[in-house]
Amino acid sequence: MSGITDPIADMLTRIRNASTAKLPVVDVPASNLKQEIARVLKEKGFIKKYVVVEDGKQGIIKMLLRYANGTPAIQGIQRVSRPGLRRYSNAEKLPKVLNGLGYAILSTSQGVMTDHEARKQNVGGEVLCKVW
Repeated sequence: MSGITDPIADMLTRIRNASTAKLPVVDVPASNLKQEIARVLKEKGFIKKYVVVEDGKQGIIKMLLRYANGTPAIQGIQRVSRPGLRRYSNAEKLPKVLNGLGYAILSTSQGVMTDHEARKQNVGGEVLCKVW
């Protein structure tokens, strides 16, 4: 272990730094949960695409960031729940990000999804992060 206590926060920081620096691609060490977060980011149009590259270890997720006229699609990305302080929300109390313009990404019993989908399916879960 390289001493990263919160791999999700590390992933979000890498994405944030890459989009601030206007880099086209960001590499993140892979995990199933991170792949699910990447899938949601792609579905919602925050990244163009992602691929998982095998490197003989845990693999690497390569994400192609999306920009509109030089402006990153990801204006902000923020960790909510963390290892030291888990944040859970039931279906009725799901957080709204920028009055519904952004998304909270949750890990639910139905898989990883946005707060919008969780409301439709009436499920709660761990609020992993917010993105707008």
